[in-house]
Amino acid sequence: MTRTLLSTASPELRDATGRGVRIAVVDSGIAPGHPHVGGVSKGIALVGDDPDDTMDRVGHGTAVAAAIREKAPDAELIPVRVLDRQLATSARVLARAIVWAVNADVHIVNLSLGTSNVEHVALFEEALRAAAERGVLVVSAARHEGVVWYPGGLVGAVGIVAATDVSRDGVWVVSEGGRVVMEASPYPRPIDGVPVERNLSGVSFAVANACGLLGRVVEVRGVALEAWKML
Repeated sequence: MTRTLLSTASPELRDATGRGVRIAVVDSGIAPGHPHVGGVSKGIALVGDDPDDTMDRVGHGTAVAAAIREKAPDAELIPVRVLDRQLATSARVLARAIVWAVNADVHIVNLSLGTSNVEHVALFEEALRAAAERGVLVVSAARHEGVVWYPGGLVGAVGIVAATDVSRDGVWVVSEGGRVVMEASPYPRPIDGVPVERNLSGVSFAVANACGLLGRVVEVRGVALEAWKML
């Protein structure tokens, strides 16, 4: 196994801001104008009655977007709402979200969600093929607490593993058994006056932290999928 550190302080990345990089945030929507997020582009809601309603009702997507924005402040964020008032959706909606984002010409899909149900593997493999054909990175959890998650656990995805000993300013790129995964911090962007242990945490934010850093990589190296292969 080999491990390589990728950091916002790396000479190649320290001046990058994600400019020109389009990132789809597949989650509960985003609250535009939030001080940690700023402006967002037009996206879509794949749940509910109004496809233009991408407002976040539970806060999860906004926190994810904030973590991405911290690393890639000039990236364009596109909300793809797949959750309504609870953190649950279907694998079919998630696969549809990936395909929608690919067709919207994004560079990266941040999917801080997933399933451990192997019955949905074929559905995700089809969506990942569509992403690969367009050079799009799909960033999602590879495993959590010893359980493999999909689509992040599949070869066509950028798999993320949460690691509490990793700084929020960087990720470890790990080659293990012919597969490359990224170890990232599970902590979201800090909130003034709120202790780390009382804030949200989890693999969702490990995905977001890695995604923001990848936004810098794509800005510097060009085509998203090829940039990932160079790591």
